[in-house]
Amino acid sequence: MSNVLMVVTAADALTLADGSSHPTGYWAEELVVAHRELAAVGHAITIATPGGRVPTVDPGSLSVEVVGDVDKVEGFRTYLASIARSLSQPLALDAVDPADYEAIVLPGGHGPMADLAFDADLGAILTSADAAGTPIAPFCHGPAGLLSAVDPTGALVFAGRRLTAFTDEEELTGGLGENTPWLVAGTLRERGALVEDGPAWTSHVVRDRNLITGQNPQSSEAVARLLIEVLAG
Repeated sequence: MSNVLMVVTAADALTLADGSSHPTGYWAEELVVAHRELAAVGHAITIATPGGRVPTVDPGSLSVEVVGDVDKVEGFRTYLASIARSLSQPLALDAVDPADYEAIVLPGGHGPMADLAFDADLGAILTSADAAGTPIAPFCHGPAGLLSAVDPTGALVFAGRRLTAFTDEEELTGGLGENTPWLVAGTLRERGALVEDGPAWTSHVVRDRNLITGQNPQSSEAVARLLIEVLAG
């Protein structure tokens, strides 16, 4: 089985366009589904965050009003409790050797917009992993982390690559709306990535060689299962 690095945001707030602070973190469904699917087939998962800080779950992702299903919320809470030790002792990104891992996974939540998108340590990890052909699987707002990977000229390492991310439509109609500080999909497009949108709020996955991306929380399971297939060879 493979060693998988799960890079999780350590942010607990995002400054919005109007200057106010919005509580955030990682999205429970995305982390839980990816972790559960990978662990179920025997992959070893190491959680890493900027500075080794303990990650915060986005409160909205455990809200029945937001998720719409009390049983799903309880399932997320139960699974997070089962991996609480791993979540409470994350590896610091500056201590990661990309060569130690056969895949890198980046779940979302709005947190990556506050830290992972600008994290030089993550950028170095992703650049090295991509050069080695290591599978990289960010989804929903996780692809914001791809923006950290730049070459010596400042160009995006993933420019020209096909991918998907939480769409501008989804952000404006069901995310932070007009108060979002920036748009993940739109910014990736501006930096040269070939962003492919699927229908809003439906599972949509794009694979470009070693890069496997998912559009939204609904894509979590499909991303994890495709990654499992890739790791199986």
